[in-house]
Amino acid sequence: MADGGEQGASVVESRDRDESEDSRLNFLIAALTAVLATLLGVFNVKDGNIAQSMGQHQAQAVDSWAHYQFKNVKQHMAENMVATLKLDKAREGSSEAYRALIEERIAHYQAEATRYGAEKEEIREKAEGHEKAYEDLNYRDDQFDMAEAGIGIAIALLGISALTRRRWLFGVATVFALFGVATGLAGFFGLAFHPDVVAGWLG
Repeated sequence: MADGGEQGASVVESRDRDESEDSRLNFLIAALTAVLATLLGVFNVKDGNIAQSMGQHQAQAVDSWAHYQFKNVKQHMAENMVATLKLDKAREGSSEAYRALIEERIAHYQAEATRYGAEKEEIREKAEGHEKAYEDLNYRDDQFDMAEAGIGIAIALLGISALTRRRWLFGVATVFALFGVATGLAGFFGLAFHPDVVAGWLG
């Protein structure tokens, strides 16, 4: 009888221990899921703002390059006018007054060509600045994409581990969660953590 009582007590103790461990696992899963869901929401908002800024810089770069091409065409037109006027000036039989007028027009178009050239370079620098800003933002956008993927996979694995009580799944979920949080925080604070292989998979 004593042996039966001891076995019964052992079974109850083992069941209580299993229930306690399951309860602790469920608490960890719930707490980690809540934290990850909160971070995912914050990262989504930040990524949305970055995507808007990327669109603005891309549009401004396109506009700037179009403006650059316009100035480039105007510069070439002015240079062509200078060349044409110089040929006209070289013709024999032109009066001094006509030559003076040609010289005046040559000086005018040379000044125009110089002005368009300087304006063109300013516009080029502005366009390249927008392209650089776009690339920098795209780098951070990749970080948030990786964060969302890592955290999303982690939350899915946490749900499965809660159903199956598989602790190793919780461990795998934690690895994905750490990766997602690390890339998300890097994107949030502008840090240089950007696994190119993962970014290529998601690109």
